[in-house]
Amino acid sequence: MPRVKRGSSEFNPPSSDEQVAAMRADVRARCEDRPGVYRMTSANGEIVYVGKSKRVRTRLLSYFRCDPEEKGARIVRNAASIDWEYTPSEFAALLAELRLIKKLRPRLNVQMKADARHFAFIKITRGPANKLLVVRGASDESADVYYGPYHGAQRVNEAVRELNDALGLRDCASDRRMHFADQPELFEIAPRTPGCLRYEIRKCLGPCVGACTVNEYGTRVRMARAFLEGVDDSPLAALRDEMLASSERMEFERAASLRDKLGRLEGLREQFIRFRFAIETLSFLYPVPGHGGDDRVYLVRRGRVRAERPAPKTPAERAELLALADDVFNGVEFEGASVPTHEIDELLLLSSWFRRFPAELERTERHTIAKKRRLRIA
Repeated sequence: MPRVKRGSSEFNPPSSDEQVAAMRADVRARCEDRPGVYRMTSANGEIVYVGKSKRVRTRLLSYFRCDPEEKGARIVRNAASIDWEYTPSEFAALLAELRLIKKLRPRLNVQMKADARHFAFIKITRGPANKLLVVRGASDESADVYYGPYHGAQRVNEAVRELNDALGLRDCASDRRMHFADQPELFEIAPRTPGCLRYEIRKCLGPCVGACTVNEYGTRVRMARAFLEGVDDSPLAALRDEMLASSERMEFERAASLRDKLGRLEGLREQFIRFRFAIETLSFLYPVPGHGGDDRVYLVRRGRVRAERPAPKTPAERAELLALADDVFNGVEFEGASVPTHEIDELLLLSSWFRRFPAELERTERHTIAKKRRLRIA
């Protein structure tokens, strides 16, 4: 007899075809058509895929109707068991799926693939002589924070190149060995030759050839962070002064080139001003009706869910929720353009959700308004 546990389908697979048929039969018999998340687990216990749906039963049965060459069929063939959990709503399922993917990292998932194609981020790498990189998402832990998201990776790349040039930051390979001027060596080696065109033309401070100190380079990195946070315009001012000086010397081609560089950096600045405004609008209480009356309220601040509670039904529950909202919305939080690495995917998820369902924004309520109304949530 196959081994079955409540809320899941789990069998010892005698053969691939029999295993698939057994899983399909169990889903047919017991799974309900309501919001939830599911996990596909291989015979050796590896979770190979995580998914979500507002109708879990329908979604799971669709895998068994796939043609053999389709992705759904390949996922099922990799699985020996299917587990599912119900959630109050599609929104709750979406959040649960994201968090499971981040926690379990199933090999057959392509996390946030749709949004990743449309947005670019700027990250400042860790380690000696930090560098600025344009990436599609927080794919690793090589940075503490990311700046963005921005539209148009090519334009962002060009702007970052101008920022690197303006501040003298390196753009060489990440694994290139750094040697700062104030770092003594254990053994004397032959005199260093720069071997770097950007250093030769004074576009880089040269942290790899001992041309600057750790503090000198760190100061420029801090200037880059301040520019990306929107609190320091010195890179723009330096380019503008250089452009005007070139024009006065009647070096018009150079002045035009500098004007274009200035335009790219100003375009980057405009983008992150719009981005900061956009994420500030994603700060509210979001009541979501749930299956069977399991309604929830999500406390969203700057595009990330900070807390979740059952919808209040009594004055005491309303007061408790408002006290929690005070903590969430009044707590100290730097409101710059940076996003912690672990929060990027959730920010993209919420942005995508409210773009797909703009009417959902009409049901949200600002914290200050909720306090005045004592949170009259049905």
